[in-house]
Amino acid sequence: MNPITQAFQNQVLLSTLAAWVAAQTLKVLLAVKNRHHFDVRWFLGTGGMPSAHSAGVSALAVGVGLQVGFHTPGFAVAAMFALVTMFDAQGVRRAAGRQGIVLNKMIDELYIRGQVSQERVKELLGHTPIEVFAGAAIGCLVALLLCRS
Repeated sequence: MNPITQAFQNQVLLSTLAAWVAAQTLKVLLAVKNRHHFDVRWFLGTGGMPSAHSAGVSALAVGVGLQVGFHTPGFAVAAMFALVTMFDAQGVRRAAGRQGIVLNKMIDELYIRGQVSQERVKELLGHTPIEVFAGAAIGCLVALLLCRS
């Protein structure tokens, strides 16, 4: 059997991708509801409710646990990867997003004075704890639905 066929039979991989797509789609639907317009770039963007990163890594960890056991080193690696990713999403990346807001205010002031060109930095990089939790819940649910041992 070729590697591509094998990959499409990998329930853990498929649940991880499905969780990411589900969270990202929900994020876009919520953005359309709140902003009253659609932007296709939202499907690949970061930040917002729910966290697609958290959904993906949670599905990965739960899927590995369901497939090979929650007592295995494979689950331990996946779980730690999930925790580090979720911590980063709501910690370091969120702080970088806040810094982006401050930098953009400074850029705006300097632009008005004619001292810089107006190239803005990305502000929405990270997640609030509730966005991370919602993404993790989606990921766990998707893995429970799609992964069978």
